[in-house]
Amino acid sequence: MWRIEEFSAKQKEVLTWWAKDATKNRCAIICDGSVRSGKTFSMGLSFLLWATACFDGADFAICGKTITSIKRNLADGLVGFCRRGGFGITQKASANSFTVTYRGRTNRFFLFGGKDEGSAALIQGMTLGGVLLDEVALMPRSFVEQALARCSLAGSKMWFNCNPDNPSHWFLREWIKKADEKNALYLHFTMEDNPSLTDEVRRRYEKLYSGAFYRRFVLGEWTALSGAVYPMFDENKHVVPRAPDCGRFVVSCDYGTVNPSSFGLWGESGGVWYRIDEYYYSSKRDGGMRTDEEHYEALERLCGGRSIEAVIVDPSAASFIECIRRHGKYPVIPADNDVIGGIGRVADALKSDRIKIAARCTDCIREFGLYRWDEKGGRDSVVKENDHAMDDLRYFVNRYLKQSAEDWYFESVPR
Repeated sequence: MWRIEEFSAKQKEVLTWWAKDATKNRCAIICDGSVRSGKTFSMGLSFLLWATACFDGADFAICGKTITSIKRNLADGLVGFCRRGGFGITQKASANSFTVTYRGRTNRFFLFGGKDEGSAALIQGMTLGGVLLDEVALMPRSFVEQALARCSLAGSKMWFNCNPDNPSHWFLREWIKKADEKNALYLHFTMEDNPSLTDEVRRRYEKLYSGAFYRRFVLGEWTALSGAVYPMFDENKHVVPRAPDCGRFVVSCDYGTVNPSSFGLWGESGGVWYRIDEYYYSSKRDGGMRTDEEHYEALERLCGGRSIEAVIVDPSAASFIECIRRHGKYPVIPADNDVIGGIGRVADALKSDRIKIAARCTDCIREFGLYRWDEKGGRDSVVKENDHAMDDLRYFVNRYLKQSAEDWYFESVPR
């Protein structure tokens, strides 16, 4: 829930730009910058207030990378906040929409996920008074441009919000650098623009990130990722001779036929997850390809009779997932293959000492030293070699250590 006691100067600018003589004729607003800078809340509230003040009987779109993320990061909190402010809101969960009524005006807001190229078809055919694109840098250009093309009502405006990405990203090139040309208001946010954050919380975020991630997430810079993916990995700090006794167990699997297969056995003790043991098989190194059944036998040996909560498997490994299910011994769930977000979560887990690696997991330790950013691609990507234990590690962290970026709460309070 959102708790708001005051707004920063930058947030006030976002809330009022559409009503001020100096900026009300702009057709768009762009907000980028650091994480936890208060831009998402102020953008969402301003968007709803603008739509209510300027339209009646119109449709609007609120877009995120996925429906789940836009509900979690913005829509659910916005609905609750506005209800407490006297707005009449009717939600239709099955249609991913809600209707807002205030002082005789009623408008509809639809939620859309823009996770891939095929998402553009979801929004085709609509006529909108405006669109808010949250996390726009994570959406494919085709979806964004289709959403913008829907804004054909007189007085329609476009709202963009994102954290920085690669400096070659199309949105930086086509919108932020051309903001004046496109008649858009551009505002850059830092954590200092969020009055709800204490100095202690700001310092905590500054400690969580290093290198290019620090420049992106704390300083809010559009910067390239280069060098080692996990420069914070330190064998003296993160490798232990052996794992302690653990109470919970999970296995993460990156499955390969020609490429190596890597399985990690994880155990939890005292709030820390330990990579207790691993299975790593490379047909090139070890000689000969193995079948699904042979890999499954190795999985059983790795588990060693332990009670396993889940086996997390790369979703592209359909035949191996079916093999595990057919045996009926372990619950199997598909992995969340969010690469860039997952890398950030692994880096966070390393810096906060929430994961440790047992010394016997030699292939995982080896890959930590070899895993590199691909500096030739012109976009955020990793070199696709020496990455199989790194993939299964990321699958585990994405499922078991993933935390919402919106684990803060806000609510309105009388002044």
